[in-house]
Amino acid sequence: MEVSDIRKKQEELELRTLSPYAAFSVRTRGRGDPIEPCAIRTEFQRDRDRILHCKSFRRLKHKTQVFIAPEGDHYRTRLTHTLEVAQIARTIVRALRLNEDLAEAVSLGHDLGHTPFGHVGEDLLNEITDCGFAHNEQSLRVVDVLERLNLTWEVRDGILNHRTKGTPGTLEGQAVRIADKIAYINHDIDDAGRAGLLDEDDLPQKSLERLGRGHGVRINAMITDVVKTSLNRPFVRMSPEGQEATDALRAFLFGHLYLQARARSQEQRAEHVLRNLYLYYMEKVDEMPDEYQAVARNESAARAVCDYIAGMTDQYAIKTYIRLFVPKSSL
Repeated sequence: MEVSDIRKKQEELELRTLSPYAAFSVRTRGRGDPIEPCAIRTEFQRDRDRILHCKSFRRLKHKTQVFIAPEGDHYRTRLTHTLEVAQIARTIVRALRLNEDLAEAVSLGHDLGHTPFGHVGEDLLNEITDCGFAHNEQSLRVVDVLERLNLTWEVRDGILNHRTKGTPGTLEGQAVRIADKIAYINHDIDDAGRAGLLDEDDLPQKSLERLGRGHGVRINAMITDVVKTSLNRPFVRMSPEGQEATDALRAFLFGHLYLQARARSQEQRAEHVLRNLYLYYMEKVDEMPDEYQAVARNESAARAVCDYIAGMTDQYAIKTYIRLFVPKSSL
């Protein structure tokens, strides 16, 4: 077999072995700017690699998941969350004979647009800017406009529609949407226990009876429920009973954990940092890097400042705030 045949053989293997409900790389709806096929990689493998090597992906390691500036090395960041989503999504789609490469690409790209300080930053930017802000839309903007990755339609669709209200156009996208929730519900419970904010006995009893006790046990139960419900079906979802138990855990976390976590991790201070950075750069667009000044010229100052701040890591936002607003000693 020649090198030039490798991609074609992989495409043929997909057609022979994957479910008829899968998204086949050879049948992609394509890219905004057509490019020559790679001799070795399928289109979805190529998208995965483009996301993995982009600057926005690397910055995820220094962005908050839930706990801002936690005292410990084992709390999740936006990057470790992303990797856990990718692992769960791949497990689901492999069992359902769907396209793992597509699911992995969507998983790795789904949170590229998230702000520093987690949802605190997202909510703050959405509140103070007239252009609005949602991290799924920003993630798509990152791959389309800021990083110019020129991804396939299927990956872009999965990134945009990974939130609860989204409607992914592929089953792989549906799997990522579910994997995202399975990941954050379970790792947030794990991190909250580490922080002393809750005990497993605090969780809804009916959910524990349905899904079991222990981090890995619950993840396995949720994944198994998705696979049993979706096997050989034109959808990827949980059973009504599994969904009810999962929703109860999610509602519990919103009611009992996230508000406490935000209070303990100094939400107001994080908001103060981002609000002042936003107001500063709205007045001094010319102090942003050249690529964001170009956005301001071509679109609007608000859009450019949102792009710049959303791309910051927690550490960079704090350092920039200190540089701009904290007096320096003259001694």
